[in-house]
Amino acid sequence: MLRLMAMGLLLLGACTTTPDDTGVGFGSFDARMQERAAARAALRSAPAATVLPPAQTAQTAPADIASLAENAIANAEAPPVPPTGTGNAAFSDEQDFGAVSARETIESDAERRQRMIEQRVEIAPTALPTRQGAAGPNIIEYAVSTSNPVGQQIYRRSALLAGRSERNCQSYRSDNLAQEAFLRLGGPERDRQSLDPDGDGYACGWDPTVFRNAAQAARAQ
Repeated sequence: MLRLMAMGLLLLGACTTTPDDTGVGFGSFDARMQERAAARAALRSAPAATVLPPAQTAQTAPADIASLAENAIANAEAPPVPPTGTGNAAFSDEQDFGAVSARETIESDAERRQRMIEQRVEIAPTALPTRQGAAGPNIIEYAVSTSNPVGQQIYRRSALLAGRSERNCQSYRSDNLAQEAFLRLGGPERDRQSLDPDGDGYACGWDPTVFRNAAQAARAQ
């Protein structure tokens, strides 16, 4: 019994001793933490590494790229080269102030204008040719020969034919063509197609005022 109690006391004393915090291949825990702190401090104090760009070839050198860009811009902004030659193959530069001022003076330009005036040929107006063949009625002469306003009845018309007026007028592309057909078919006295239902002598709303005013302005000149 005494022997067992002695062995128990020995085991209890072994358990109360300070455990060894070292492991296989490692030092103590405090030493390991100090080493890690020192390594981190060394990394923070180390100079930054300089990364050099790859070597540039002659085709991608910045100087060559800048030169190509300048040439491209110069070509884009350069004015077009005028064509050379004579006759119709060349364009005139008379509207180019710089080109004209470079080769002309006030005196030479005045002389050139005088030569152009002397070479000018004036063609006197002649009478208009007479149309040959069946030209049909002249609505301008008819307009000038009338004096009654639009809507004033001069000629008798049949009320039975008045309903066809609008439909028949739509078959003509303009009121001038309708008036010409109206005169050709016996107007203004007769109205076979009912183009002048109000009897004023003007078909499909045709107005002679514009022709009268033009004739009056021509006489005033």
